[in-house]
Amino acid sequence: MLSIEDLNVYYGESHVLHDVGFELAAGETVAVMGRNGMGKTTLLKSLIGMIPTRSGRIVLNGADLAGTRSYERVAAGFGFVPQGRMIFPYLTVEENILTGMDRVRKPKIPDYVFESFPVLWEMRRRRGGNLSGGQQQQLAIARALVTEPKVLILDEPTEGIQPSIIKDIARALNRLKRERNFALIVSEQVLAFTLDIADRFLIIEKGRFVHADRRENVDADRIMRYLTI
Repeated sequence: MLSIEDLNVYYGESHVLHDVGFELAAGETVAVMGRNGMGKTTLLKSLIGMIPTRSGRIVLNGADLAGTRSYERVAAGFGFVPQGRMIFPYLTVEENILTGMDRVRKPKIPDYVFESFPVLWEMRRRRGGNLSGGQQQQLAIARALVTEPKVLILDEPTEGIQPSIIKDIARALNRLKRERNFALIVSEQVLAFTLDIADRFLIIEKGRFVHADRRENVDADRIMRYLTI
């Protein structure tokens, strides 16, 4: 469904991503893992169009999106939850979610959102800035989901969140993926979370993929060595 081919990304004259490529099947979850500064966030931002690519292809359902703007990629089927959530702190929970439905004439938040994240129903009239970090992360995911993505991209979703909420988010994502039929790309440093959700693991180091594992034969110790070196 998604094919990334020979992606090269620069910051000025600094070459950050080097001929990066991978494929994503419908309904699959790929975890991109690595230490800080290795290129995880740069890769995800380049997929959604926040950072331009110097060369390479981003092909979603046969359409090359590499030269398109971010809103066009969302229309084509990408959803994005950035690092740090980036919710609107002065809007209510309901208003935050509705910002993801700006193309709908009479938007109504789908039932599956509050069924998957019950705390958002309880907090629906509370300002986003008054939520905890875990609640804000659930809100950011809900806002992306109402765009009906074919591929949902999550950048460091467990950052600053307590372990019990991380488990809740993992369970919700696995259920939603089955019910809503989307694929998932997640960048992470927390191996326990990715072991709960990922079908495949890609390790990035200095802008290149240096190791890959499938869930059925994942070498957790080897992955941890890449994360802690």
